[in-house]
Amino acid sequence: MSHPLPLSLESARRLAVRCQHLAGPRPGADLDGLRQVLGALRCLQLDPVSAVARSHLLVLWSRVGAYDPADLDVLLWRERWLFEYWAHAASIVLAEDYPIHQVMMRVYPSGESGYARQVRGWLAANDALRQHVLDRLREKGPLPVGGFDDVAAVPWRSSGWTNGRNVERMLDFLWFQGQVMVAGREGRTRLWDLTERRLPEWAESEPLSQEEAVARAAELALRALGVARAADIERHFIRDRYPGLAEALSGLEAAGRVVPAEVEGGGERWFVHRDVLGLLERGWEPRTTLLSPFDNLICDRERTERLWGFAFRTEMYVPKAKRRYGHYIMPILHGERLVGRLVPRLDRRRKVLEIEGLFPEPGAAADEATTEAVGRAIADLAAFAGAREVVYGEKVPEPWRAAQSPGPVSAPAPGVRPSRP
Repeated sequence: MSHPLPLSLESARRLAVRCQHLAGPRPGADLDGLRQVLGALRCLQLDPVSAVARSHLLVLWSRVGAYDPADLDVLLWRERWLFEYWAHAASIVLAEDYPIHQVMMRVYPSGESGYARQVRGWLAANDALRQHVLDRLREKGPLPVGGFDDVAAVPWRSSGWTNGRNVERMLDFLWFQGQVMVAGREGRTRLWDLTERRLPEWAESEPLSQEEAVARAAELALRALGVARAADIERHFIRDRYPGLAEALSGLEAAGRVVPAEVEGGGERWFVHRDVLGLLERGWEPRTTLLSPFDNLICDRERTERLWGFAFRTEMYVPKAKRRYGHYIMPILHGERLVGRLVPRLDRRRKVLEIEGLFPEPGAAADEATTEAVGRAIADLAAFAGAREVVYGEKVPEPWRAAQSPGPVSAPAPGVRPSRP
C-alpha cells in the first residue's frame, strides 16, 4: 500500500477550487466552455429561489463569467446533451451519465421506509392514471401537467404542498423511474415526454451493474471534488446512492485510479483522483467570485467547514427576526479562501442590485486588492443579472464599503442576454 499523499490545507483547497474551474484561466463563455465546466461538475442543482438569478445559472456564471443563458437551453433541449434528473437533488445532468442514473430508475421506489411503501402502494392503486399519462404523451407529447386528466382512483396524501396533486405525483414518479423526461420548459412549467423520444440516440443505454455504476460515479465525484473522503463522495453527485463504496474505492486504488491522501488537520483518509494530480504542480492563478448558496463547491456543508473553516447555512426559511445575515447568502470566494458572505437582492422592476449586507469572515484580509476584487465580482454579478445599478446598504462595513462603487454597472458583453428569473 502506498504512503498517503501529504496535502496542506492550502493545497487541498487549491486543488478543490481548480477542479471546480474556479481558478486558472476561465473556460470560454460559449457552448464549448459550458460543456467543459459541466463535464467537470456532472450536475447543476435546480432550485426555485431567484433572489438574483436561478442557482444553476449562477453556478455557471461563477466559472465562465458573462454568458448567454440561452446556450444552456441549447444543450438541454436542442442538443439533448443534458437532461433533468435527481442527482444530489433535482438537477441538470449529462446524457452520457444516463447509465449511472439508470440504476436508480430500475429500482425506484425501493426500500422499506414508510415513504417507499406509500409510493409503491399508491402506484399499484393508480395504474389507470399511469397508463393514461403514458398514452397521452405517446399521442400528444410533450405536454404540461395540465395536459392530463386526473383519473386517480386513490388520491395522494401528504402534509405538504403535494397533497392531492395526483397528476404531478404520477409524473414525478414516472420521472424517477426513467419512463418520462422533462422535454422543455415554458417559464417554470415543465413539459413532459416519453424517455424513448427524448434520450439522444448516442447516449449509452447498456445497463451497468450497481457495482460498475458506483465505481464510475465515485471517479466522477472525486474528479469534481479534487480531494475527498469516502463520506464526501457519498454526499456528492448521486448523493446516498453509493452502496459498496469502500470496496469500489479499494478497487480503484489497486488499479491506480485513485491515490490516498492525508490532509493537514487530522488523520482521516482522503483520496485524490490520478487524473487531477498534475494540477498540484501548476502555478496558482486565483480568481475572485461569488457562489450560489447551492454551488457544487459548497453544497456539502460538513466538508465546507472541514476544508475552509466556513460554517455555511442558508437562512431562506429562517424567520426574519432570527436571521444572522439575510434571506439570500452568497459566499465570497477569493483565491482558495472563503472570505465572507454577501446578501444581495435584485429589484427587477428598478433594475437595481441591492447589497443588503457584506459580512467578512473573522481575520479575512481587507486590503485594497481584496476589497476591489470583491467589488468587481459584485459589479459583474449585477451585469449578468440585468441590473443597471448597484446600491449598498448599511450592513456593508468599512473598509469594504470604501472599495465599492455605487452607481451604473457595465452592460453585458454583446450577444449576452441577462439571466432570467
